[in-house]
Amino acid sequence: MRFSEPSFDGASLYWLERRPAEEGRSVVVRQTPAGLIEDCIPRHMGARTLVHEYGGGSYVAADDVLCFVNFEDQQIYRAAGQGPPLALTEEPDLRFADLRFDPVRARLFAIAEDHSSSGEPRNSIVTIDLEDHTVETLVEGSDFYSDPIPSPDGKRLAWLSWEHPDMPWDRTALWVAEVDGRGRLREATLVAGGESPESIFQPRWSPGGELWFVSDRSGWWNLYRQRQDHTEAMTSIEAEIGLPQWVFRMSTYAFEGPDVVVLAYCRSGSWRLAELRAGELRDRPSLYTDIQYLEADAKGRIAFVGASAALAPAVVLAGQQAKEVTVQTASMPKIDSGFLSEPRSIDFPAGDGSRGHAFYYPPSNPHYEGLVGEKPMLLVLSHGGPTAAASSGLSFGLQYWTSRGFAVVDVNYRGSTGYGRAYREALNGQWGVADVEDCSAAAHSLVASGEVDVERLAIRGGSAGGYTTLASLTFTDVFSAGASYYGIGDLETLARDTHKFESRYLDRLVGPYPEAAELYRRRSPIHTPEKLSCPVIFFQGLEDKVVPPSQAETMVEALRGQGIPVAYVPFEGEQHGFRRAENIERALEAELYFYSRVFGFSLSEEVTPVEIHNSEGLRG
Repeated sequence: MRFSEPSFDGASLYWLERRPAEEGRSVVVRQTPAGLIEDCIPRHMGARTLVHEYGGGSYVAADDVLCFVNFEDQQIYRAAGQGPPLALTEEPDLRFADLRFDPVRARLFAIAEDHSSSGEPRNSIVTIDLEDHTVETLVEGSDFYSDPIPSPDGKRLAWLSWEHPDMPWDRTALWVAEVDGRGRLREATLVAGGESPESIFQPRWSPGGELWFVSDRSGWWNLYRQRQDHTEAMTSIEAEIGLPQWVFRMSTYAFEGPDVVVLAYCRSGSWRLAELRAGELRDRPSLYTDIQYLEADAKGRIAFVGASAALAPAVVLAGQQAKEVTVQTASMPKIDSGFLSEPRSIDFPAGDGSRGHAFYYPPSNPHYEGLVGEKPMLLVLSHGGPTAAASSGLSFGLQYWTSRGFAVVDVNYRGSTGYGRAYREALNGQWGVADVEDCSAAAHSLVASGEVDVERLAIRGGSAGGYTTLASLTFTDVFSAGASYYGIGDLETLARDTHKFESRYLDRLVGPYPEAAELYRRRSPIHTPEKLSCPVIFFQGLEDKVVPPSQAETMVEALRGQGIPVAYVPFEGEQHGFRRAENIERALEAELYFYSRVFGFSLSEEVTPVEIHNSEGLRG
């Protein structure tokens, strides 16, 4: 399971669980004051929003009332007591996300995405009346909005907005407006961002009514406070307190009390827990090196989703003095630690003369050892985004490979977050170049150190990482095989056909389209399949709206025509990323089978074969 968005309501703790065993359904779960853990929505419903396609902020709970967005119809439902959830909205053309209760009036604030007309959907901030169910637009006119946050007294509303071609990690604007007696907004005031290339993240009101937010104006995402007419920096560290806002409701800090802020920050790819008290920032002891969705309540309790190299992702609860307590972990068997590969943080020379970053995992399995004189195969992981980051948290999808004899290197290539704005922007104009160079450089560094076999290097990635994988296989001769999960083969198709949130993303990563159409074609693996001379396996969800199946299918046909060994594994009912347990399992085993044929090794377990076209010359 995957966990997200813990939140407090009185003595209760809520969170979301994404359950592969239930066809990827997202469920709102609650731990009651008595410690009982229970599902809050019926089995035929799922709490998941499709705003921006990636969603987030699909539920809110207060005073034992739960409101959530149901995945099937994208409408908001209200659950209270023992009865079935009741629909709050009946707006088939609207999607909703980032739900927040108004502390004064019986209504919700939400982000709405209007799909009623042709062309791009229209985004706005709306209210939903909890009694008469009317939907009223409060703010509109910008391309995107997030974080509609009412002040504790309900007299002000803060929010973020941004415009094409910016992504929220490029430039956002923080606004505040007074709320009048009728619940409408007076003239908005720009607090931060907007004009300068500054990314504002997670605006929040303190218990005393001061506005706090995260900004990268210093080159790093740090914490700031707005007092009257001026802004003051509350932290000034060369580390990241913010995140790229791919989904709604992300959180890296919270108010543990009137004078204490608890926060998480990332340095060198690993997260730490800290507190800000009387202007002093101090680390707090924590078992976790990957800390997400940090929340707190007025009683001094904090909750987050935590993981480490040895601890699987879990919902974690702690108090100011209490030790961390795991509330809920993924339902998985107890794993002998001997099977778990411990990551090692490595640096290597990047293509522009700077240093690239990665986590290296050697093979680990107490029941097997390599042949004398033989070095392990290396699997290079290119993460998605590409504005994202590799994590040091325990991933059983990654440990699947290390327990089967593969070494793995998870690369934070230029463009990854966690290393400051300059490193993040090093990919601008260089997507398909810098990321490819850094994935290749990571592999070369491990070959040079004698840790892996130069003849058995493979690369895999999903979405944008799938593009880096395909570009690495096409434009370099470093790798002998690869696996693309819903990856991008044609940048032009992505620029023309993708959804609104990412429709101008490539303006910075590659160049303005269609002005730079020739550059798009040069960097698209689909246009030069003759340069790709090693086997590739493709995995694709057939309902993917972010990277349509046509991308994978066109690449597969091109490689089949070239006589290159290629396999294609499509999944009915899957979108961008696989959610169903049986499909996740099938993809891993099919990829393992594929590598066994390419590199000529025997499998110690039975897996269902996958059809490989042009397989005559394979070793296995």
